[in-house]
Amino acid sequence: MITCNIRRLMADNRIDDISDLMKRSNVSRNSINKLYRESDIETTKLETLFKLCDTFKCKLSDLIEYIPEEDDFLK
Repeated sequence: MITCNIRRLMADNRIDDISDLMKRSNVSRNSINKLYRESDIETTKLETLFKLCDTFKCKLSDLIEYIPEEDDFLK
């Protein structure tokens, strides 16, 4: 499973809402919404992720995280 930590990063950086993040990052509302709602993360462009990492001054692994399914641990 892929999860996105955008909500935590927004809170940590005192970014109150998606509109504020749009202005700071120059990323579209639709792209931010997909990450914020954790829907269709797999199709997010790398350029979008890089812009957000620059905005949050974080690593990609701080923004997007892979969590193996329990079944993967049993293999």
